[in-house]
Amino acid sequence: MNSREELVTGSGSDPVAGPPTLPDRIVEGLRRDVPLAILDLAIVVVAYLVPLVLRFDGLVPERYWGNFRLLLPIVVVLHLTSNYALGLYGQMWRYASVQEARRVVLAAGIAGVLIVPAGLYVGDSVRLVPISVLILGATLSLIGFGAVRFQSRLFAFRRRTRDSEPLRLLLMGAGDAGEMILRDIFRNESLALQPVGFVDDDPRKRGLSVHGVRVLGTRAAIPSLIESLRVDQVLLAVPSATGELVRSIAAVCQEAEVTLRVLPSVRELVGGRISVRDIRDLRIEDLLGRTVVETDMGSVATMIHGSRVLITGAGGSIGSEIARQVARFDPAGMVLLDHDETLLHDVLRSIDGDAEPVLADVRDRDRILKTLLAHRPDIVFHAAAHKHVDMLETHPQEAVQTNLLGTANVADAAMAADVRRFVLISTDKAVNPANVMGASKWLAEQVIRSLQDGACVFCAVRFGNVLGSRGSVVPTFLAQIDRGGPVTVTHPSMTRYFMSAGEAVQLVLQASALARGGEVFTLDMGDPVNILDLARNLIRLSGRVPEKEVEIALVGPRAGEKLAEDVIQPGENPVPSAHPAIIVSRPPPPARPTLRSAIRELEDLAVMGDDHRLAARMKELAGELPDSVAVGGGS
Repeated sequence: MNSREELVTGSGSDPVAGPPTLPDRIVEGLRRDVPLAILDLAIVVVAYLVPLVLRFDGLVPERYWGNFRLLLPIVVVLHLTSNYALGLYGQMWRYASVQEARRVVLAAGIAGVLIVPAGLYVGDSVRLVPISVLILGATLSLIGFGAVRFQSRLFAFRRRTRDSEPLRLLLMGAGDAGEMILRDIFRNESLALQPVGFVDDDPRKRGLSVHGVRVLGTRAAIPSLIESLRVDQVLLAVPSATGELVRSIAAVCQEAEVTLRVLPSVRELVGGRISVRDIRDLRIEDLLGRTVVETDMGSVATMIHGSRVLITGAGGSIGSEIARQVARFDPAGMVLLDHDETLLHDVLRSIDGDAEPVLADVRDRDRILKTLLAHRPDIVFHAAAHKHVDMLETHPQEAVQTNLLGTANVADAAMAADVRRFVLISTDKAVNPANVMGASKWLAEQVIRSLQDGACVFCAVRFGNVLGSRGSVVPTFLAQIDRGGPVTVTHPSMTRYFMSAGEAVQLVLQASALARGGEVFTLDMGDPVNILDLARNLIRLSGRVPEKEVEIALVGPRAGEKLAEDVIQPGENPVPSAHPAIIVSRPPPPARPTLRSAIRELEDLAVMGDDHRLAARMKELAGELPDSVAVGGGS
């Protein structure tokens, strides 16, 4: 017989044991529970003996000894039987919770209720056991049973303090999140954390305790508490913390040279439950402090469920996030189109559900038309675009070919394929464009708005920079910090709007559900962020000191850069939408003959290869074309 057969049959020199038999289980149960039962027996004897001796100051009359000897076996049997019936044996007490504690109390209470009448009538009625002995005995038994079973929980914190020198933790926020975290720390013996106090901005909580840990003051007390309590780490246990709160505490921790850690935002938490596993390092988006955006998922689900969705630029930061969020709403089919095979491969692996990849370039008009006619999508999210301002400033022909003509190709194909809804992902740089990139996206907006007279609903959605997207300012700064600096900032007054990809896409989906045709939606991007402050914060997040350990170099604005981005184009007359974080404008559509003429002119200049003239003409047209709107509407 070979080794494989031996393993299957259980024969050979190393047999595989089958399931334990009933005698085996009984022996194992006795081996596990008898020592605890013997300890319980000793606790009961001592618990009832001590009150009896103290009741008579050590001189117990013989008649009481006689009744006590008769009563003791009954007491032991009642307590151990009650313990067994309530499940106080066969437990892993190191993981015990309030439920197990209740069973301990209930078991001792039931036994005590039965013992009192037994103690009153055992033996000669003239020689009763004092009722105070019975009550105190039951109470001491309860304390003993609880101490034995919960000793690992009661003394685990002290053992961690002595053996592993835990980090001394100061918690900011004595609310529900702080309580959950504290309870989890006490429950988990392997955590090398010692909570030394709370701080909370609610003055009414000062002096109160949470699981024995006191609230020592407001955030103003953090610097002195860090020093006096020898704090190693501060935990911001406020999932809804504002950017101002995070920045102020981060600055204090930086000055005191202690680590600040945080909980995820409310949007990131699953099911509202919080544990130590949720604690994470501070991120740049925490410092920006963007508020949680509530999205009407019902309208989005109605739009997407059962629809066929095509996403261009699906491998990019926004396109891939659109794919992930759309997949959650059970579309009838999803087509992911990108010209980069690696990015397309990566996004396919990141989504739940089936999606069909299409390796194609939006600049290929025939390929795009065939793709949309083959798949007949109901909804198109057009995210494919070149986005880097400085790169496109020197390569304007690429901006024309991809951002402008690529958009026209996809939009024309959408109309031919009877697409119901077309959403262009635009940018705040398209407002009062001062560079090639912004001009190309503004012209792309005009293309899709000029087509709004058929069955397809066209709209554009604008927003600012996406945190962490490839080649954007945050990863660029982080790479410079890793190299030891300098971190290059163009101008001390430079500001930009930032959003996370997840938040931006939520609002894109919401805006697309609100669209009726021809709108330009602008997302509420909060307050603009000073880029110099952003650089300093990123250096601090990396554990270094700005200007001392990592230099910041001011290099001057790049070609086409504005110090601050505008939000609304003059003359667009924005109005609130049905969503508080989205504003909408419905500018008159451009005259199609004027737009066609402008596109042909730019296409000719791109073919000629005159980059200087092409860049200048794009910026001119982005300013001139609105004047042509008055000549006529879309015809």
